[in-house]
Amino acid sequence: MICAAAPLASASAAEPDPGDWPAVLAAARGETVYFDAWGGSQNINDYIQWVAGEVKDRFDVTLEHVKLEDTATAVAKVVAEKAAGKDSAGSVDLIWINGENFVSMQSEGLLAPGFATDLPNWRYVDTSNPGVTTDFTAPTKGQESPWGSAKLVFFADTARSGAVSDMPKSAAELLEWAKAHPGRFSYPAPPDFMGSSFLKQVLIETTADPSVLQKPATDENFDAVTEPLWAWLDAVRPVLWRQGRDYPQNYPAMKQLLADGELEIIFAFNPAEASSAVAAGELPDTVRSFVFPGGTLGNTHFVAIPYNSSAKAGAMVVANFLLSPEAQLRKEDPRHWGDPTVLAMDKLPEADRDAFAELDRGAATLPPSELGPVLPEPDASWMTRIETEWKTRYGS
Repeated sequence: MICAAAPLASASAAEPDPGDWPAVLAAARGETVYFDAWGGSQNINDYIQWVAGEVKDRFDVTLEHVKLEDTATAVAKVVAEKAAGKDSAGSVDLIWINGENFVSMQSEGLLAPGFATDLPNWRYVDTSNPGVTTDFTAPTKGQESPWGSAKLVFFADTARSGAVSDMPKSAAELLEWAKAHPGRFSYPAPPDFMGSSFLKQVLIETTADPSVLQKPATDENFDAVTEPLWAWLDAVRPVLWRQGRDYPQNYPAMKQLLADGELEIIFAFNPAEASSAVAAGELPDTVRSFVFPGGTLGNTHFVAIPYNSSAKAGAMVVANFLLSPEAQLRKEDPRHWGDPTVLAMDKLPEADRDAFAELDRGAATLPPSELGPVLPEPDASWMTRIETEWKTRYGS
């Protein structure tokens, strides 16, 4: 009897039904969730540790942050486990993901079935934003739960560089600015997320017909569509920091170069990032943000559960907590992270709406009315090819 019951209990725990939330909570108790997430920012790491404390106290779920330099590392682990036939007890239970990594996992059958829209806190999500149900043009099918929204912003230290009103207003103007200020601009080398995001911004601005980017890249159109991007990158390379012989490793490295006075313009995928860095003492309080009036890249980032996770119930509990008004409020506070919420204010209880309205987002954060249009992410296939081509052209 005991031996026969064990597999049934295991199967039930392996495939929890988020529509039966009490059963999910019961199955999650005592589970350890290994959360593979980028670990390159101390304030984000601290936020995840706060989440870990809350889910432990409230739900008896242990959250272990597996710090990554690149999300592709986690994807590779799941790929290797599937190839080895390890279809349960996988090493990744929850993954911070979006874009080409998500599309790759979804297309290869590496994700658990849809769960996100059945989470209790989904009722608060801003479903008017198509970015919570599509990821780089791919329907999410509920296989990832939105965690935060992002938009590319630039910033500079106005004490050194002057007013942000004099800063470049497009990729074309940025190229001219870089030529006039050699060595004072750079970007992380792809496939670093921020470096790839910057290439997408330039790609969208320089491509004759950006709408073509919403469809998969093909052998027939790739060279012609991306030729203006390579021309821009060829032109800027000689005037980059270290003349393009080296690149900042990632966003924290760029931030340090700005703090040290080596770079004058940097960028982040978070409108509150500059204020957050000022609040943390990482950047001077004279730093201010700016965007290109014609629009900058925007997207949503998510959490997803691999198909062979050994703690699917616990992973769902964590994903649901990340969508709670309490967790989203703390995440949007620049003192903790500054990452914009995915929740709809008109769906929240009045007390939560008031709390969001009263947030001090910092002097370096642009108000929503000044963030400009959102440029949609290209189909993931474009960046897969572009990153490979970038390495061939500039990777040495």
